[in-house]
Amino acid sequence: MKIAIFGQYYQNNTHQIVEKVIDFLTKKSDVILIYDPFLKKLLENGFANPCIETFSNHEDLKDNFDFLISIGGDGTILRAATFVRDSNLPIIGINAGRLGFLATIQEENIAFFLEKIHTKEYNISRRALVNIKATPKNDDITKIDFALNEITVSRKDTTSMITIETYINDEYLNAYWADGLIISTPTGSTGYSLSCGGPVLMPTANCFTITPIAPHTLTARPLVIPDDVEIKLRVTGREEQYLVSMDSRITSVSNETLLSIKKAPFYIHIVEFKEERFLKTIRKKLLWGEDKRN
Repeated sequence: MKIAIFGQYYQNNTHQIVEKVIDFLTKKSDVILIYDPFLKKLLENGFANPCIETFSNHEDLKDNFDFLISIGGDGTILRAATFVRDSNLPIIGINAGRLGFLATIQEENIAFFLEKIHTKEYNISRRALVNIKATPKNDDITKIDFALNEITVSRKDTTSMITIETYINDEYLNAYWADGLIISTPTGSTGYSLSCGGPVLMPTANCFTITPIAPHTLTARPLVIPDDVEIKLRVTGREEQYLVSMDSRITSVSNETLLSIKKAPFYIHIVEFKEERFLKTIRKKLLWGEDKRN
């Protein structure tokens, strides 16, 4: 197999995780390429295996790869998605971070789960993304115009609220007076949206969630909508600009810019094992249904 390794460097256990992954894949005679900036960071911190081929951008991953292994936390997988894009390359998440909803493989189980990749004992979970366009055009948004978790608009350089006029399929929904608004995918429902009171969605549900951030009203609640609609947002406020974030990427946008958000025309494929499926993950990570009577 031909496998790409993408990652972010964490001080605590990154070295040993990478070494375990490479050692296992080498014994299986897999072809390995590692993300060049990640390898350089490893080498700066004493990594002793410099003779691995590297890749640098999403174009390099179009050459018949079988999997991309993401080493880090969930944020690392969000960045990995910007390399995978519409290639259908499955992502395997190994957790070197904290919580790990997407990166479910723990260090002690690396060999166990990578063996299941070779014996094909896994499922592919298709994850929907949100796509965004700005009018007038914004170069930062155009460069990578999608997000796996959420798209968020929020205030910038002020403590004042912003007003977010919201339309669904050109029908007026509401003008949110708030610190911001989150348009979340099912995958992102356990992230920022959850912290702001949004619902938890099954990852393959065909819907999105609109979740206000600190709304100044008692009547604005998270709203679940079908994923085949177009959402339009127009923001006004006391400052001339506001912030738009697409997962971990962020840019400034001028007031009155029209944002059009809808489901992206492709999916991200996440490798899922029966031992670490979503329901088990929320029980373990969120203490879902925790009750001493159980």
